[in-house]
Amino acid sequence: MDKLLVVVDFQNDFVDGSLGFPMADKLHEKICEKILAYKKANQTVCFTLDTHETDYEKTQEGRNLPIPHCIRGTSGHELYGDVRALSEGCLQFEKNTFGSGLLYEWLGKNAFESIELVGLVSNICVISNAVLAKTALPEAQIIVDADCTASFDSALNEKTLDILQGLQITVTNRQSK
Repeated sequence: MDKLLVVVDFQNDFVDGSLGFPMADKLHEKICEKILAYKKANQTVCFTLDTHETDYEKTQEGRNLPIPHCIRGTSGHELYGDVRALSEGCLQFEKNTFGSGLLYEWLGKNAFESIELVGLVSNICVISNAVLAKTALPEAQIIVDADCTASFDSALNEKTLDILQGLQITVTNRQSK
């Protein structure tokens, strides 16, 4: 069975940089373990990278979220911790908005039976890319591991997991309410 792991925006600025939050760093070890497990099973791993330019403040996102982050060429744009080394040799999709059009196009040309998403931030980029994966491959099982995603707002994270389930996306490792 062809499986894909998509590591969404696990970048320095979202973990301990300009948009970092305490729960993000707690995901590091579990995300690394998951990447290693997929690689050991000879499955595909890819990464999305939130990518902005120095004119970020002039973009719609910049006007709505006036905190520069993930600026190309800065350390904040780089993958966090051990994830950076684990990404070597894997596809990386830079994106200047929440969902990756390039990932969507690539998925449409591949036949994965399951696509698992982990990373940051659950209620913004993870949900956006999960919906794109479901749209690109409607018969694939789309999975989000609740132990490997988070938000700066825990209540919003829980609501996002509810919405994902409502979209027929499997949410694993969710603590019962």
